[in-house]
Amino acid sequence: MATDVITLITRDHRKVEELFARLTSGKGDPSATVAELHALLIAHARAEEDRVYPGIDAHHGLEEHKEAEVLLDALVRARPGTKEFRETLEKLVDSVNHHVEEEESELLPKLARQAGAKRLEELGEAFAQRRDEELRALNGGPLSEVTKAELYEQAQKADIPGRSQMDKEELEQALRQSTS
Repeated sequence: MATDVITLITRDHRKVEELFARLTSGKGDPSATVAELHALLIAHARAEEDRVYPGIDAHHGLEEHKEAEVLLDALVRARPGTKEFRETLEKLVDSVNHHVEEEESELLPKLARQAGAKRLEELGEAFAQRRDEELRALNGGPLSEVTKAELYEQAQKADIPGRSQMDKEELEQALRQSTS
């Protein structure tokens, strides 16, 4: 598995796109998906800002992170199913997609040209460490890196009903809901 910073950042981008698709399609529990989206976007932004952006000119990226955070906070406060929720989600999707497009077409290729493979690996390690610190602070840990068996054990300890019938994603969502 690649651990260079560009791979890690783009992997997070694809996960965010999956969460947006889940929210816009109405699949799953929107509150749990918003909580997962919130944790991932905040952790991702902090890791980029603290470990990646200082080495490159990314002022515009910082502004876009702030805009997304304001919209994300509004989405967290909005009640799923309402007009406010749908409008805020649409604005957030547009904002984040714009940021991702710019980052993947300009910023990351520039970083790839400026840094060698060893430096990209070092940045990847620093990015992953900072991202995981934020995830732990926000929700007790990077659940996506936990096995289904570990999630089941946590669900058992939390006495979550129906856990034996849940897949990994459902266990993650149920655990997030039980702690919020």
